[in-house]
Amino acid sequence: MANEKAIFAGGCFWCMVKPFDSLPGIESVVSGYTGGHFKNPTYKEVCSGTTGHTEAVEITYDPEVFPYEKLVEVYWQQTDPTDAFGQFCDRGDSYRPVIFYSNEEQHRIAEASKEALEKSGRFDKPIVTKIEPAAPFYPAENYHQDFYHKDSDHYKAYRSGSGRDQFIEKVWEK
Repeated sequence: MANEKAIFAGGCFWCMVKPFDSLPGIESVVSGYTGGHFKNPTYKEVCSGTTGHTEAVEITYDPEVFPYEKLVEVYWQQTDPTDAFGQFCDRGDSYRPVIFYSNEEQHRIAEASKEALEKSGRFDKPIVTKIEPAAPFYPAENYHQDFYHKDSDHYKAYRSGSGRDQFIEKVWEK
Protein backbone atom coordinates (compact mmCIF):
# COMPACT_ATOMS: atom_id res chain seq x y z
CA MET A 1 0.00 0.00 0.00
CA ALA A 2 1.26 3.48 -0.86
CA ASN A 3 1.85 6.22 1.69
CA GLU A 4 -1.06 8.56 2.40
CA LYS A 5 -1.41 12.12 3.67
CA ALA A 6 -3.29 13.50 6.64
CA ILE A 7 -3.80 17.21 7.38
CA PHE A 8 -4.54 18.48 10.88
CA ALA A 9 -4.88 21.99 12.25
CA GLY A 10 -4.56 22.42 15.99
CA GLY A 11 -3.29 25.89 16.71
CA CYS A 12 0.33 26.81 16.17
CA PHE A 13 1.86 24.39 13.69
CA TRP A 14 5.14 24.35 15.63
CA CYS A 15 3.33 22.45 18.39
CA MET A 16 1.69 19.97 16.04
CA VAL A 17 4.88 18.57 14.48
CA LYS A 18 6.69 16.85 17.34
CA PRO A 19 3.79 14.65 18.54
CA PHE A 20 3.60 12.97 15.12
CA ASP A 21 7.23 13.20 13.99
CA SER A 22 8.64 10.21 15.84
CA LEU A 23 5.72 7.80 15.44
CA PRO A 24 6.35 4.59 13.50
CA GLY A 25 5.37 4.79 9.85
CA ILE A 26 5.58 8.57 9.66
CA GLU A 27 7.63 9.66 6.65
CA SER A 28 7.32 13.43 7.15
CA VAL A 29 5.46 16.16 9.01
CA VAL A 30 5.39 19.50 7.20
CA SER A 31 4.19 22.79 8.70
CA GLY A 32 2.06 24.88 6.38
CA TYR A 33 -1.19 26.58 5.51
CA THR A 34 -4.48 25.31 4.11
CA GLY A 35 -8.13 26.17 3.68
CA GLY A 36 -7.71 29.68 2.32
CA HIS A 37 -8.45 31.55 -0.89
CA PHE A 38 -4.92 32.70 -1.69
CA LYS A 39 -2.17 30.73 -3.50
CA ASN A 40 1.21 30.26 -1.81
CA PRO A 41 0.57 32.47 1.21
CA THR A 42 3.40 33.64 3.43
CA TYR A 43 3.39 33.50 7.22
CA LYS A 44 2.95 37.26 7.37
CA GLU A 45 -0.05 37.10 5.01
CA VAL A 46 -1.69 34.27 6.96
CA CYS A 47 -1.14 36.13 10.26
CA SER A 48 -2.83 39.20 8.76
CA GLY A 49 -6.09 37.23 8.74
CA THR A 50 -6.87 38.13 5.13
CA THR A 51 -6.08 34.85 3.33
CA GLY A 52 -8.54 32.52 5.08
CA HIS A 53 -5.79 29.97 5.73
CA THR A 54 -5.29 27.89 8.84
CA GLU A 55 -1.90 26.81 10.19
CA ALA A 56 -1.74 23.04 9.80
CA VAL A 57 0.55 20.05 9.44
CA GLU A 58 0.61 17.66 6.51
CA ILE A 59 1.65 14.19 7.59
CA THR A 60 2.88 11.61 5.08
CA TYR A 61 2.43 8.19 6.62
CA ASP A 62 2.29 4.48 5.92
CA PRO A 63 -1.24 3.35 6.85
CA GLU A 64 -0.05 -0.25 7.19
CA VAL A 65 2.28 0.80 10.02
CA PHE A 66 0.31 3.66 11.61
CA PRO A 67 -3.33 3.78 10.48
CA TYR A 68 -5.36 6.95 10.12
CA GLU A 69 -7.48 6.03 13.15
CA LYS A 70 -4.37 6.23 15.33
CA LEU A 71 -3.33 9.56 13.80
CA VAL A 72 -6.73 11.00 14.69
CA GLU A 73 -6.34 9.74 18.28
CA VAL A 74 -2.96 11.47 18.54
CA TYR A 75 -4.46 14.62 17.04
CA TRP A 76 -7.24 14.89 19.62
CA GLN A 77 -4.69 14.60 22.43
CA GLN A 78 -2.79 17.68 21.19
CA THR A 79 -5.79 20.01 21.16
CA ASP A 80 -8.68 21.47 23.10
CA PRO A 81 -11.52 20.21 20.89
CA THR A 82 -14.03 22.44 22.71
CA ASP A 83 -12.42 25.69 21.51
CA ALA A 84 -13.43 26.70 17.97
CA PHE A 85 -11.76 30.12 18.05
CA GLY A 86 -8.13 29.07 18.27
CA GLN A 87 -5.98 26.92 20.48
CA PHE A 88 -4.59 27.98 23.82
CA CYS A 89 -2.93 31.42 23.53
CA ASP A 90 -3.30 31.47 19.72
CA ARG A 91 -6.62 33.01 18.74
CA GLY A 92 -8.45 33.47 15.46
CA ASP A 93 -9.32 31.54 12.32
CA SER A 94 -5.72 30.82 11.39
CA TYR A 95 -5.42 28.75 14.60
CA ARG A 96 -8.79 26.98 14.56
CA PRO A 97 -8.85 23.20 15.11
CA VAL A 98 -9.75 21.24 11.97
CA ILE A 99 -9.33 17.72 10.67
CA PHE A 100 -9.02 18.01 6.90
CA TYR A 101 -9.97 14.75 5.19
CA SER A 102 -8.64 13.64 1.80
CA ASN A 103 -11.13 10.86 1.05
CA GLU A 104 -14.39 9.37 2.29
CA GLU A 105 -12.62 6.80 4.48
CA GLN A 106 -10.77 9.57 6.35
CA HIS A 107 -14.03 11.51 6.60
CA ARG A 108 -15.86 8.51 8.08
CA ILE A 109 -13.05 7.76 10.55
CA ALA A 110 -12.79 11.40 11.69
CA GLU A 111 -16.56 11.73 12.20
CA ALA A 112 -16.76 8.44 14.12
CA SER A 113 -13.83 9.46 16.30
CA LYS A 114 -15.38 12.85 17.03
CA GLU A 115 -18.68 11.19 17.95
CA ALA A 116 -16.88 8.76 20.27
CA LEU A 117 -15.05 11.65 21.93
CA GLU A 118 -18.34 13.52 22.42
CA LYS A 119 -19.88 10.43 24.05
CA SER A 120 -16.84 9.76 26.24
CA GLY A 121 -17.81 12.35 28.84
CA ARG A 122 -14.24 13.67 28.97
CA PHE A 123 -15.47 17.22 28.24
CA ASP A 124 -18.33 19.22 29.74
CA LYS A 125 -18.58 21.38 26.61
CA PRO A 126 -19.41 20.25 23.04
CA ILE A 127 -16.67 19.06 20.69
CA VAL A 128 -16.47 21.85 18.11
CA THR A 129 -13.44 20.81 16.04
CA LYS A 130 -14.44 21.03 12.37
CA ILE A 131 -14.05 18.17 9.91
CA GLU A 132 -13.66 19.59 6.41
CA PRO A 133 -12.52 18.45 2.97
CA ALA A 134 -8.82 18.97 2.35
CA ALA A 135 -7.86 22.05 0.35
CA PRO A 136 -4.51 22.82 -1.26
CA PHE A 137 -1.71 22.66 1.32
CA TYR A 138 1.16 25.14 1.10
CA PRO A 139 4.36 24.41 3.05
CA ALA A 140 5.40 27.19 5.39
CA GLU A 141 8.73 28.95 5.10
CA ASN A 142 11.78 26.82 5.86
CA TYR A 143 12.45 28.47 9.23
CA HIS A 144 9.09 27.08 10.47
CA GLN A 145 9.92 23.49 9.52
CA ASP A 146 11.05 21.21 12.37
CA PHE A 147 11.09 24.21 14.69
CA TYR A 148 11.24 22.02 17.78
CA HIS A 149 14.64 20.77 16.55
CA LYS A 150 15.96 24.09 15.26
CA ASP A 151 15.19 26.20 18.34
CA SER A 152 14.27 23.76 21.09
CA ASP A 153 14.52 26.27 23.95
CA HIS A 154 12.13 28.71 22.22
CA TYR A 155 9.83 25.83 21.29
CA LYS A 156 9.66 24.50 24.86
CA ALA A 157 9.07 27.97 26.31
CA TYR A 158 6.34 28.66 23.75
CA ARG A 159 4.53 25.35 24.40
CA SER A 160 4.63 25.85 28.13
CA GLY A 161 3.75 29.56 27.98
CA SER A 162 0.81 28.92 25.65
CA GLY A 163 -0.95 26.72 28.18
CA ARG A 164 -0.93 23.73 25.80
CA ASP A 165 1.29 21.50 27.94
CA GLN A 166 -0.72 22.19 31.09
CA PHE A 167 -4.01 21.46 29.30
CA ILE A 168 -2.71 18.20 27.81
CA GLU A 169 -1.38 17.06 31.16
CA LYS A 170 -4.63 17.91 32.95
CA VAL A 171 -7.12 16.60 30.39
CA TRP A 172 -5.38 13.92 28.36
CA GLU A 173 -2.78 12.41 30.66
CA LYS A 174 -5.00 11.75 33.66
